[in-house]
Parts: sequence; C-alpha cells; structure tokens
Amino acid sequence: MAKSDPAVPSPLPGPASFEAALTELERIVATMEGGELALEQSLAAYSRGAQLLKYCQAQLADAQQKVRILEDDTLKLFSDDNHQR
Repeated sequence: MAKSDPAVPSPLPGPASFEAALTELERIVATMEGGELALEQSLAAYSRGAQLLKYCQAQLADAQQKVRILEDDTLKLFSDDNHQR
C-alpha cells in the first residue's frame, strides 16, 4: 500500500452547495484576516479557499448558462407571438 506524502494535503470533500461553499469561504477569509494562523495553517486555508472559489465560479458559470438558455427560449417565444399578430 502506497503511503501519502504528508507535505501534500489530501483534497477536502467538495461543498454541499453554493451557499455552503460561500459560507466556508467567508469563514476562511475572516480567519486569515485575523492573522493568527501559523504558516502551514495559512497555506492550508489558502488552498481550501482556492478550491472553494473555483467551485463557486463553476456554479455561477453554470447558472449563467442556464439563464441564457432560458432567456433565449423566452425571447424566441415572445418574438414568435409578436410576429403572428
């Protein structure tokens, strides 16, 4: 069985939702701004924050794409109704 490198932190599980990720990210930022973390803790917090940021950005991009699709369908329907009159 291969041993994991203790210098490389294992990835933490993904957040349950966008809101949970945002809450955790806000907590990490507040903790880091407090300046009380040791170097290793700061690096771990930064790494987790980067993971959460990436997750949130992906969720927002997905939501924007869904809105574009919904708006496109709505605009097509609206335009079709206007042309039929």
